[in-house]
Amino acid sequence: MNKEELQNMIVKEILEIAPDVEEDEIEFNENIQRSLEIDSFDFLKILTAMHEKTGVEVPEADYAKVGSVEDMANYFIDNL
Repeated sequence: MNKEELQNMIVKEILEIAPDVEEDEIEFNENIQRSLEIDSFDFLKILTAMHEKTGVEVPEADYAKVGSVEDMANYFIDNL
């Protein structure tokens, strides 16, 4: 699995969990919660969905490391 595939998976999860968000609104370097107005519960749903797909669990202590699509993809690559 490469970075682009992970980014596409993350975007797909965002669009599924936050149907009001348009794909072109998602900036890979912007904080997902702030830029898309996604609450912490929905953010956790994204992390849970990514855990189910990749087997990588993000501990609460690392939440600050996965704030953007870019950071999240890098985190999953580093921990696969």
